[in-house]
Amino acid sequence: MLDAVAIAAKHPIERRKPSPDFFQGALLGNGGLGAVVTTRPDAVLIHFGHNNVWDIRLAENNRECMGTFQEIFEKVKAIPHHYESLQEDPWFQDYLFKMRENYGKPYPSPMPCGTVLLGFDRRHVEVLGHRVDISTGWCEVDLLVNSEIMKLQIVLEQEIDRLWLRTTDINGAWVQSPFDRMKLIPDPESTRDIPMPELLPAATHSLSYRQVLPYGENWAEKRKKAKDKAFRLTVRLAKSVPLGEIIFTTAGNLKGIKDPIKLAHSQETSIEARIREHDKFMACIQLDEGFADRLFPIVPELPLPIEAAYEEAANKTAQLLADYWSKSGVSLENPLLERTWYWNLYFLNCSVKAGALCPGLFANWSYKSIGTAWHGDYHMNYNTQQPFWVTFSSNHIDKHLPYVDMIDHLLPVSKQWAQEYYKLRGACFPHSAYPVEMSMMPYPLPTWGWEICETPWAVQSLWWHFLYTMDELFLRNRAFRPMREAVLFLIDYMNRPEASGDRWGDGKLHIFPTVSPELYGLRPGFDKNEDCIVDLALTKFVFQAFTRACEILQCKAENEQLLSDIRDVLLRFPDYPVTESGQGKVFVSVPGEDPEIVYNTPNSLATVFPGEEHGLHSNEEIYGIACATFRNLRTEGGNELVFHNLQAARLGILDLERFKRQIEYCLLPNGTCTDMLLQTGGRYYDTGPFDFMAPMGIWFENFALPAVINECLLQSYNGVMRLFCNWPQGKRASFHTLRAVGGFLVSAAFDGERVEWMEVISEAGSRLQIYNPWDDSLLCIRENNELQRFSGPLIDLETGKGETLRLVREETYHDTTC
Repeated sequence: MLDAVAIAAKHPIERRKPSPDFFQGALLGNGGLGAVVTTRPDAVLIHFGHNNVWDIRLAENNRECMGTFQEIFEKVKAIPHHYESLQEDPWFQDYLFKMRENYGKPYPSPMPCGTVLLGFDRRHVEVLGHRVDISTGWCEVDLLVNSEIMKLQIVLEQEIDRLWLRTTDINGAWVQSPFDRMKLIPDPESTRDIPMPELLPAATHSLSYRQVLPYGENWAEKRKKAKDKAFRLTVRLAKSVPLGEIIFTTAGNLKGIKDPIKLAHSQETSIEARIREHDKFMACIQLDEGFADRLFPIVPELPLPIEAAYEEAANKTAQLLADYWSKSGVSLENPLLERTWYWNLYFLNCSVKAGALCPGLFANWSYKSIGTAWHGDYHMNYNTQQPFWVTFSSNHIDKHLPYVDMIDHLLPVSKQWAQEYYKLRGACFPHSAYPVEMSMMPYPLPTWGWEICETPWAVQSLWWHFLYTMDELFLRNRAFRPMREAVLFLIDYMNRPEASGDRWGDGKLHIFPTVSPELYGLRPGFDKNEDCIVDLALTKFVFQAFTRACEILQCKAENEQLLSDIRDVLLRFPDYPVTESGQGKVFVSVPGEDPEIVYNTPNSLATVFPGEEHGLHSNEEIYGIACATFRNLRTEGGNELVFHNLQAARLGILDLERFKRQIEYCLLPNGTCTDMLLQTGGRYYDTGPFDFMAPMGIWFENFALPAVINECLLQSYNGVMRLFCNWPQGKRASFHTLRAVGGFLVSAAFDGERVEWMEVISEAGSRLQIYNPWDDSLLCIRENNELQRFSGPLIDLETGKGETLRLVREETYHDTTC
């Protein structure tokens, strides 16, 4: 059986030189706490962030100016259709200004949690580089100390927000370090307009500070202190490492800085201590976070840094990582794709876990302004959903739970928005949102805020969670209510008078008005603001999913009226927009669209993914249109590294060599892939930088890259498994326990010419359907060694709950047994 731990160990992330930049540093994380280990020629710095730590201030002004959807719709409808932009109208321009004012504030946003610096004398010490072993989670920084190699070893515990450091020689023996100073630095930019960091009294061998995160925009005047939050960062050295003079440096009281030029340019608040001569070096760093009234301004008593404590933390971290890798694995005769698969699942594990807040755009790594673009928030038109696509097929279902919690968090304000603004039932999910307490829609602009696709998209993965696990308890308790609320809103929205009737002349119920993701916005005369293909595909998906959910949960009777409404809407559902192009007939994102338009997100292929209506299973005509759409589709880059390539894999036409080149184009020194532009002609210009999104932060969404590779190896989206449907001849590949629709864990091997074998674990006892991977008959070997023979293009059989089945080509089985 495939050893994923051993394969992960073959793909360390390393740099053989100093890495002072944030995006060059080693990434560590436990799903809550994130740490970036950077190396300057004179110091090692560790920058801390946390999914749970946000600047929780929130502006909720201009509520009285918001109006209702119908009021705004009528005013927009009255704007002359010949205008180039709605903003030519003074009323609309003023309205947008007021509705954008709250979002224009820099908060809420992720709050960087400070930096620990370990400095040394570079006359005697040289940084050689660093290495992260993704199989264990261990990081090593190599230092050349007086011609001898020394290693700073760093381990971040997976269950506690605590990081351990020690120095060893090349043989692993615990030794003294070259460090002569230690500094604790609150973030120098993000703390300027909130309460000053509290530099806590120095304790023996420890430095610490606490940062209060005030609740409320006008916290200095009106303070609900009970809702204030805080975090505290503490570092403790081993008893064998004595500290010298402690220097407290605060803005306006820069003790220790005598140079007036340095004084004028310094905004630093910090605690610094000299490290005296010592025998052995070890340190423990801990981040505490929560409500401020429970997080007291005292130096906490951290565990004593001793070798046994370090070894216990390191061994437990390695074991938890081994458990993580045991969930699934791949072995690919393609080093870059194999490395991409393991690196990004490592980053996923670092950045998300059950029990912590759902990550925003830039996960749990932040420093200064890095990680705060667009508030680092939840963008609900693909950015927030995309990283969780990988959790299903990669068999890391637990990593999806923070997203589910986030949907629960958004449900009250989404219901309020539907009822008060739209005067409709159900829930209308927001375009942008935060993991903080909200009493009104945070992004009420009718430009992107009128994207209807965001409501079905918000709840889609709740249904996937059920499909891939067959967990009826989850469906009943976590998924059903948000899905139902989304359906209620969509039904009412499509039954509004403006969405049907004589002006349409087709007897259909339309999705109108709406806005295509990342394209057009709201336009005069509602040009390009109807029946976006992504709205149609996702709305149909959720209608069908809810109908099946009612059958499974046996609640059709109490939902009969809603189910009847769904049936009526589907009978009068608009057609997907198509047009002629140089590639023939193609799908487009909205009716009447030029097929040469340059997209940001690949909207026109929404029926393939995320809609999952079209794919390799489709008839020849539809499949041909989908493939022509892919060949014709122009994307400007930035937001499609995963999205567009996953669509191609679903169609079995992904060019893996081109995909690899795009990965390398987007690759940062830390091993993550950033959002890079591909072409101008859409929203971008020839004079602009193509890498402008790279310094914004570490893009959480791109950790879904393994999902693209999984789709090349195994597809099951329509309930029928298909093996190696986008894998090239002549290249070996195998995978272990990838998860498939129906609650199946699937393993298989491809020898470069044909499938060798396939094994299926049926967790739920579902009906198993497989497209026959062999031209001839196959044998199914069941757990009692019973043999069943099957032939034909589609294999269909019943399974028992917990049963393991092995499928082999009949001829191969007989050759082996003989």
